[in-house]
Amino acid sequence: MTIVNLECSISDLAAGSGSTFSFLAPKAATDILTLGSVEFATTANNHAMDFGQQVYDDTLANLDAAGIGHCGEGEGTLYTTESGLTVGVYAVYSWHTPSAESVAAGVRSLKDAGAEIVVVSAHWGNEASYYQNANQEEVGRAAIDAGASIVTLLGFKLAGQKPDPEHPFGHGRLEYISGLIVSMVILLMGIELAKSAVEKILHPEAVEFTLLTGGILLASILVKLYMYLYNRAVGKKIGSAAMEATAMDSLSDCAATAAVLAATLIGHFTSLQIDGWCGIVVAALVLWAGIQAARDTISPLLGQPPAPEFVQRIEEIVLSSPVVQGIHDLIVHDYGPGRVMISLHAEVPAHGDIMALHDEIDNIEQRLRRELGCAATIHMDPIVTDDKLTAETRERVAQLVRGIDEHITIHDFRMVTGPTHTNVIFDAVVPFKFRLSDHEVEQEIQAAVKRLDSSYFAVVQIDRDYTK
Repeated sequence: MTIVNLECSISDLAAGSGSTFSFLAPKAATDILTLGSVEFATTANNHAMDFGQQVYDDTLANLDAAGIGHCGEGEGTLYTTESGLTVGVYAVYSWHTPSAESVAAGVRSLKDAGAEIVVVSAHWGNEASYYQNANQEEVGRAAIDAGASIVTLLGFKLAGQKPDPEHPFGHGRLEYISGLIVSMVILLMGIELAKSAVEKILHPEAVEFTLLTGGILLASILVKLYMYLYNRAVGKKIGSAAMEATAMDSLSDCAATAAVLAATLIGHFTSLQIDGWCGIVVAALVLWAGIQAARDTISPLLGQPPAPEFVQRIEEIVLSSPVVQGIHDLIVHDYGPGRVMISLHAEVPAHGDIMALHDEIDNIEQRLRRELGCAATIHMDPIVTDDKLTAETRERVAQLVRGIDEHITIHDFRMVTGPTHTNVIFDAVVPFKFRLSDHEVEQEIQAAVKRLDSSYFAVVQIDRDYTK
C-alpha cells in the first residue's frame, strides 16, 4: 500500500490564492497518482487549504473519483487493500500541536472499527531543524503505546478463547506472544532513542522551553508512572506476562519523558546541551527493559520450570495423604495464565487395596484442581513397604548414588530375584548439565551396585527433574 501526504490542491475550480506559496494541480493530476500506484493520500498539512474550503472539498471529491482513499488532520479512515487487508490511517499535523491523548484515541478507534494495521501519518518537524520537538516525541510515543495496548488487549481476547479441536489445551499462550510483541516495541523504541541521541550529540541544538511544554511533559510523566504501577499490579495479581510487559513499556516512556524534561530545564537555565547524553542513558534503560520483558515472555513459551512455591504446594497436598509414600516425575505444563496441567507419579504401598488407593488418588486430583486451579493426572507407582531387605537395600543404594554426586536421587526402587542374580531396578534423577553423560552415570551406578553385592545387577533409567 502506497500512502502520500498531498501538499497541494487538485481541482479545476481554483481562481487564485492569497498565499505566497500555494500549490495547485489540475483534476487530471489524479491520473499521475494512480499511475504511481498511490492508494491513499492524507491532507493534514499547511497547504491543504491554500485555495479555500470549496477547492479543498473538490480535491477530496476528485480523490474519491479516482478511487484514492484520504483523511485530513485529526481524522482516521479505514482502507481495504486489494489483498483484503483492512488498514487504518490516522493523520497528524504538528503546527496545531496535537495532543498525545487525541492521537492515542484515534488509533484505538480505528482498531475498534476493524483495522488490522494502523498507520499514523505525521506531517511535522521544526523549520530549519533536523530534530523533533518534545510534543512530537510525546505524540509519537502515544501512538506506539496505543498500538502496544491494543496488542495486549487483543492478546487477552484471543487467549480467552475456549479450547477447540485444533487447540485442545486452549489459546492461553497467545498472551505470552502478545507480551513478546510489546517487548519488541520497547526494543524498537530504545533503538530509535539511541539513534536520535547520537544525532543530537553530534549536532547539538538549543532547546526551547515554555511553561506549557514543561506542564505537558510533567503531566505525561505522572500519567505514565500511574500506568506503570497499575499495569504491574494487575500483571502480578493475574500472573500476566503481557500486562507486565505493558508496565515496562509505560516505565520506559516515563523515563524517556523525564529525561526530555530534565534536559530541557538544564538547557534553558544553564545553556548546557545535554539532551543527547540524557537520551543515551534513557535508550540504555529502555533497551534493558525491553530485553527483560522479552525474556519474561520467551521463557514460558520455550518451557520454563514452575515456581518453587507452586511445586512445594503440590507436594504438600499430595504427601498429606496417608497412603502416599513419595512423589516423583512431577511435570507442570503451562498453556498460559490460568491454564496449567500437572502430571506426577505417586508412590503407594504395593500391598494396599487397589480400589481404595485409586479412590484416594482421585480425591487428591480433585483437591489439586480445587485449590490450585490446575488439571492433574496422577500415576500410581506401587512400592514394597513391608519387606525389610528391599527397604535396607534401597537405602544403601541411595547412599552409593549420592557418593557419585550428592544431587542424584533415586525412586521407583524394586528388586526382582532370580536363580542366578537379582535385578535391582530404579530410576536415577540426574541434574541438567551434569559433568557425566547419561551412559557414564549409568555405568558408575551399575559398578557401585555390583560392589555392594556381586549377585546384584542394576537396571537404571536416567531421569530428569523438570521442576528445577
